Amino acid sequence: MDGRRRLAEPVTDGVHARPGAGAAPESRRARVRARLKLARARRERYLRRWLGPVRNWRLPRGTGIAAAMMFVFASIVFGTVRGGHLPEAAEELRDLRDTAANALGFRITSIALTGQRQLSHEEILATAGITGRSSLLFLDAADARSRLKAVPWIAEATVLKLYPGRLHITVTERDAFALWQRDGKVTVIADDGAVVEPYVSKRFANLPLVVGAGAETKVKEFLALLDRYPTVRDQFRAAVLVANRRWNVLLLNGIGVRLPETEVEQALAMLVQLDRDKKLLTRDIATIDLRLPDRVTVRLSDEAFAARQDAQKDKKTKKKGGSA
Repeated sequence: MDGRRRLAEPVTDGVHARPGAGAAPESRRARVRARLKLARARRERYLRRWLGPVRNWRLPRGTGIAAAMMFVFASIVFGTVRGGHLPEAAEELRDLRDTAANALGFRITSIALTGQRQLSHEEILATAGITGRSSLLFLDAADARSRLKAVPWIAEATVLKLYPGRLHITVTERDAFALWQRDGKVTVIADDGAVVEPYVSKRFANLPLVVGAGAETKVKEFLALLDRYPTVRDQFRAAVLVANRRWNVLLLNGIGVRLPETEVEQALAMLVQLDRDKKLLTRDIATIDLRLPDRVTVRLSDEAFAARQDAQKDKKTKKKGGSA
């Protein structure tokens, strides 16, 4: 008590005194540890709630072996693709597949092939992808037909599977129609202009020859026109398509006939008439020009021109001698 009978009371009014400066860091660390412990407890409760059933799972027996085999298989596939061996691997798988099908009774025991003339039996089967190991079960008829139609000689093909082991193949081949020369290269073409053979063998040496870009698609119509005039067609040797518009014809005796762009039939009829009346196609001439409808221009061969010049000189000499 003080001198005035009052009790001494603390100024903090019941609040605990603030700890000293040295105790403050330890109190903060305690609070942080408490918060971390609380967060960890909450996390554990969450995991137990949602992942609790997973803790009771048991992997089936052999899972490890299966995973190892899948890893090895994936490695093999990756190495095959990366090394560029995919076609060989696919071929091996096809052989294994066909071997299994053949063992089950789907071996190709007979092949009926009709329609081939230019191509051999072996060439057609090889093109269709049919080998001695092929099975009828896994033979893709549509793919075999597409392979056959990709051959220039073959215009149409049919592949029919008759289980368990019979195969029927029918092909329709194009006919060798003419020889086509372009840029110095001669090929064999069909009547539709398709190149059926990139070189000329002896069996095609007598085919008519056409020259020039676009001639391969127009030769059928042009030769059909010449067939109406046997006098010209029988002596036909070659034809040159000029600027994709008109034809120059070369005959067997070396005479060149220049046809017009239009009214070709009238020009050919005139040529036949001149040969009938004046034996024009048997004379020693180089070129017959029929491009103008109202006239025919004839150019003599070099030998005939020289002989004519000599004859004219002789004629002039005789006239001078007679006048003297």
